[in-house]
Amino acid sequence: MPLKYVWGLPKPNYIVGMCHGVLFILYMITLLTVFIELKWSLKKTALAFIASLIPFGTFYADKKIFRQ
Repeated sequence: MPLKYVWGLPKPNYIVGMCHGVLFILYMITLLTVFIELKWSLKKTALAFIASLIPFGTFYADKKIFRQ
């Protein structure tokens, strides 16, 4: 963000933002695949979705909820 707002270089934000968006979409596709293939409950799938919205939430969810 400092590169964009302090030095006026928006390109790095565009690239990182695009990578972040693509990874989020891949996570959602993977979540849907796991829901169908491994027959996760709706509750577990919803928790995985909510964890993806909270910064570092997926790391916490992986350690506390999904490792069984």
